[in-house]
Amino acid sequence: MNLQALGYVGIRTRKLEDWNAYASRFLGLQLVDESRTTRAYRMDDRKQRVVIEQGETDAPAFYGWEVENAAALDAMAAHLEKHGVTFARGARALADERRVKDLIVLSDPIGNRVEVFHGAEIATEPFRPGRSISGFRTGALGMGHAVLTAERLDEVLPFYQDILGFKASDYILKPFAAYFFHVNPRHHSLAFIETGQNGIHHLMVELYYLDDVGQAYDLALKNPETIGTTFGRHVNDYMTSFYSWSPSRFLIEYGWGGRSIDPATWTPHERTEGPSLWGHDRSWLTPEGREEARDLRIRAAEAGTRIPVQVVEGNHQLAPGVCPWWDATVATRQTG
Repeated sequence: MNLQALGYVGIRTRKLEDWNAYASRFLGLQLVDESRTTRAYRMDDRKQRVVIEQGETDAPAFYGWEVENAAALDAMAAHLEKHGVTFARGARALADERRVKDLIVLSDPIGNRVEVFHGAEIATEPFRPGRSISGFRTGALGMGHAVLTAERLDEVLPFYQDILGFKASDYILKPFAAYFFHVNPRHHSLAFIETGQNGIHHLMVELYYLDDVGQAYDLALKNPETIGTTFGRHVNDYMTSFYSWSPSRFLIEYGWGGRSIDPATWTPHERTEGPSLWGHDRSWLTPEGREEARDLRIRAAEAGTRIPVQVVEGNHQLAPGVCPWWDATVATRQTG
């Protein structure tokens, strides 16, 4: 019954037309279906990953979490029933709309619509990005991660951990409280930030090449007000990224180099360095919060904090060392 990955997301918006330019020509998603009130986008071999719906408000519509097969979906339904969680079987029409074989629908304690599904449809045509990018890192890791906001974390975290089975990765308490959870080797597929209101903070998509992220940042710099968090690198999941404001006024993190963990041996812990090693100046924080975050980054710099770069096959070449001190340091570590 274990959840495997974030499979798809749905967003309600008052600015449906604005999403075309943002999703396709900026993020590089492929528009595959559109009607008067909806848009659907691909980012890999799946028929769709992101669904945008016309609405009266700008808010998340649903989050689709994947399980392995029909037996796993039935096991999840039995598990929810055992714990007194109200849910409904998705109608055939809804499954067709979501491009999956079957699903169940429920709400978390703060009103987010959760859909658990299996059997996502695979497209017969290759993915064609909306602009020239190398592609998105998805597959068994899912489409990325979602970071939601909560008025009170204790109202929602037990549901995701004790009922849905999310496993803790780590947490930070400064400059804001945030808790991170995994369901596969991606460091986190879900996180919650305590902000005093329920909603969505950001969605993350991961690219195969750092150049994809840098070129998107150049595009964003044409309209600097669209940048919600500057270029930087996270301490916990090692992601190099920046954040931009979507047409629905939540953030999209555009990143590269995310960390893979071993869920079987991972031990959750507090990260006291703050959320970012460098960069990531957050315009959405209060002035006091921004100053505290900067102080944490300076402290990390003064301590010489470093984290390894994460790469995948095909997007890197090894270069020889050129610093005698560094080469000696590496050699000492290897033999020590």
